[in-house]
Amino acid sequence: GRRPFHRDALEAQIVAGAFTAPVEGDALTLPDGAKRLWEAAEISAAGEVKHDALRNGYAYFSLDSPREYAAWLDAAGPSTVYVNGEPRAGDTYVTGRHRIPILIQKGANHFLFVCRRGVLRIALYEADPAVSLNLRDLTAPDLLVGEPSDAWAGVVVVNATSAPLEGARVVCTVEGAAPAEALLPVVPAMSVRKVPVPIRAPAFEKPGRRETTIAIHAPGDDESLVTGKVVLNVRSRDQVYKRTFISAIDGSVQYYAARAPQPPRPTDRAPALFLSLHGAAVEATNQAASYAPKAWGALVAPTNRRAFGFDWEDWGRLDALEVLEHARREFAIDPSRVYLTGHSMGGHGAWSLGALFPSRFAAIGPSAGWISFDSYARRGGAWTGDPHFADLLRRAAAASDTLAHLGNYRQQGVYILHGDDDDNVPVEQARRMRDRLDEFHRDVEYYEQRGAGHWWDNDPEEGAACVDFTPMFQFFARHAIPDDLAMRQIDFTTVNPAISSDSHWLRIESQHEALLPSRARIQVDPVRRVFFGTTINVERLRLDASILAPGKPFSVELDGQTPLLVEWDSLHAASPAAGGDDAAPRRAVYLRQLRKDGMWETAGPLDPTHKGPHRGGPFKQVFDRRMVYVYGTQGSAEENAWAQAKARYDAETFYYRGNGAVDVVADTAFEAARYADRNVVLYGNKDTNAAWNALLGRSPVYVGRGIVVCGEHVYKRDDLAVMFVRPRPDSATALVGVVGGTGPVGMRLTDRLDYFVSGVHYPDVVVFDPSRLAVEPDDASGGVRLVGFFGNDWAVESGDFAFAE
Repeated sequence: GRRPFHRDALEAQIVAGAFTAPVEGDALTLPDGAKRLWEAAEISAAGEVKHDALRNGYAYFSLDSPREYAAWLDAAGPSTVYVNGEPRAGDTYVTGRHRIPILIQKGANHFLFVCRRGVLRIALYEADPAVSLNLRDLTAPDLLVGEPSDAWAGVVVVNATSAPLEGARVVCTVEGAAPAEALLPVVPAMSVRKVPVPIRAPAFEKPGRRETTIAIHAPGDDESLVTGKVVLNVRSRDQVYKRTFISAIDGSVQYYAARAPQPPRPTDRAPALFLSLHGAAVEATNQAASYAPKAWGALVAPTNRRAFGFDWEDWGRLDALEVLEHARREFAIDPSRVYLTGHSMGGHGAWSLGALFPSRFAAIGPSAGWISFDSYARRGGAWTGDPHFADLLRRAAAASDTLAHLGNYRQQGVYILHGDDDDNVPVEQARRMRDRLDEFHRDVEYYEQRGAGHWWDNDPEEGAACVDFTPMFQFFARHAIPDDLAMRQIDFTTVNPAISSDSHWLRIESQHEALLPSRARIQVDPVRRVFFGTTINVERLRLDASILAPGKPFSVELDGQTPLLVEWDSLHAASPAAGGDDAAPRRAVYLRQLRKDGMWETAGPLDPTHKGPHRGGPFKQVFDRRMVYVYGTQGSAEENAWAQAKARYDAETFYYRGNGAVDVVADTAFEAARYADRNVVLYGNKDTNAAWNALLGRSPVYVGRGIVVCGEHVYKRDDLAVMFVRPRPDSATALVGVVGGTGPVGMRLTDRLDYFVSGVHYPDVVVFDPSRLAVEPDDASGGVRLVGFFGNDWAVESGDFAFAE
């Protein structure tokens, strides 16, 4: 699978501050002693470089300028570009839509491109105007015939000035409509941000295209800084159309594609909903267009945040869930008839989301889907090195382990579709899942299309047969999500309650051992008024007693222990399960087992200061809840420059990979009340970031100049990289994360960690040193000083940590 660390001899030079401009013939010694020579390469008139080293290699060039000026850099191919030593996000997927502003210094300028895909195309333009719009990367809704529009678009503002763009306004005018205006969020200096733009328009009578003008105005200025024009489509509801919304992940504008139910549809029943997940490099609009309209249901296709996005994990998973909730309201669907399908990467998404959230879907239909990163994209072998370190790093990635949740498919029908000549996702992936499910599941159908490859269509009907497969949709039609009252037995597994905790009337709230499978197999007998069953690795359990007739006591018997008698008046008010539609008041009993294999007892609701479904690790969980990046300004010039550049790089990377938009603020400008209940990422350490004491003053883990403390363990080095996550002390739901180090070397060591890449995971805490860059990625302990998970009370002592002396 994908690994949290990588090996790179050139990056080690950059981290140490020892990299110098190479010349032809210079040698780089790799960790295994082999040498690589820098070779000259030609740049064509079109800015293209061709060389074998561009696949998992580097390219360097310098530019001498007689003056200082701002420029736009379009760099297709590299994942990262170092511009005069500072990391910037590159166009790794070669979309041709990505542009960043940079400062060209008077004299020598150095560009180092980190290339992965064997492609490098470079274009450099003087920035004119200084504030511009990049309309190549537009996120926009469609306008619907006969319906007024009140929506949002996402537009990229490029700020090629040395000061943040603050207090600006955007004015958007759709042809034939009055202008709509909104205040822009801050666009950082010499950076980009995709901003929300209001779209207001009256109802138009027929399909067509409407020219739309977008203008950015400086504070108090009627003259625009820049104006751009785009075209919005006016579509009818019998066509595929786009809807936009503001994401709770980061406040950005996202879209999904929809195909509304088409007549004739019975009017006495709400429509079903089909959630369809696209494959890699596929737009959601193309995914939705691959289906014929359905008379009995609406089809919606989320974006995964980008065409490549996150493999429907991490923020791709959250995007799918957000779209699911928007579509529920958009189409007023029948909540018992929700179905999940997808193709290729989206087929993996169907496996993953179906396993994590089994009670939200009546049936799933993966087509050409791969199981997991370990089964499909495996690179390298099993973890090596210290077994405890390996165990903790493996557990950090548990949410990506589809097979760990295998038993959850019991709760839904499963239809598996695959071409037997698929040269992209081997049919072995489907056969393996069929065989595993056949061991216990009695509601699985499997079909292999003989002679078919990855994408196929063998019938003349509208829609591509490899996704719009009639037998699959007939299978869907025979399935419905049962009402909670009908559920007499639930068998549910989670590896992290902060990601997945609910199934109907059962909730696993916390675990004994973090990110190992936690399983609850519970039955209810409403006549005898008893819940009974077994648990594995469950510390706290919530049972919704609303499925029983109210008034009388009932009992709970867990793991063969003496039954607990529960009085009805002792029950607590509780929210419905995540994704539930029933808003009726709930009454729940909370149970806890303080020690593994200890006695169960009744308890009160979960302490919100503890880990649980509302908040938990591991580290990547901090990039949610409209996170704010706060860079330190209290360090040395080198430390401060690193913090600001790293925060900008992370914001640009999340924008590029996840169509995201993040507030980036200085520590001196951070106000807790202004950013209440939002996650915060601090860049720097206790000595360099002024926001540290307010947010992490009581943390048992801290990092300062030359020191890291984790409980009773102290590391005194000036080259350590540190990342960790903690609960935000002034919020019951938000988190605080740290990306930093004990000095400039350790700080730079975090620059290219792939935490925005799906399948790459980190525990709650990780500390490592520069020797890590010389270690094989599968070595769990080389160069790693400590990794671990806090306990449920967020303490070190109750957690699980591995320490290297």
